[in-house]
Amino acid sequence: MKKMHRKFFLMTGLLIAIGFSLSSFTSGWGGDSFSIRLNDKLLIEQRLYGDKTVHAISLKEAKPNDELKITFSHCGQAGKNKTLAVKNGNNKVLKQWSFTDHSATMTCKVQDITSLEKGSTSLQLVYTSVELPKGQVLASIVTDNRSTVKN
Repeated sequence: MKKMHRKFFLMTGLLIAIGFSLSSFTSGWGGDSFSIRLNDKLLIEQRLYGDKTVHAISLKEAKPNDELKITFSHCGQAGKNKTLAVKNGNNKVLKQWSFTDHSATMTCKVQDITSLEKGSTSLQLVYTSVELPKGQVLASIVTDNRSTVKN
């Protein structure tokens, strides 16, 4: 009987140790995350539960027909009634795109963004959805030699 208890506790301890070891290699569970690609080149990949930093993306080298591809995940699920907007420094929407619930990736042309910069000193890419109605700034946008990142 004592051997049976000892074996049970040893196996339980071993399983717990293995569980902790394996969980130390995971990148975190849950939370919102997004990625931004220029065509198929990854520009930003961010998990928002741990990193609230707003990074800058550069469109200086992009061609007008290149595409920004944005994927946003709410705890592993695509959002509902998604929109992407480009806002200026005064939080005014300069351009907005709406996407269906079944589309995982949201796409917009670079020329649609670069044409908006006239007179704007700061451009931001903002995501909203049913799950995130107040919106989330995904990135500041650099379209020419001057930086549009707010200090």
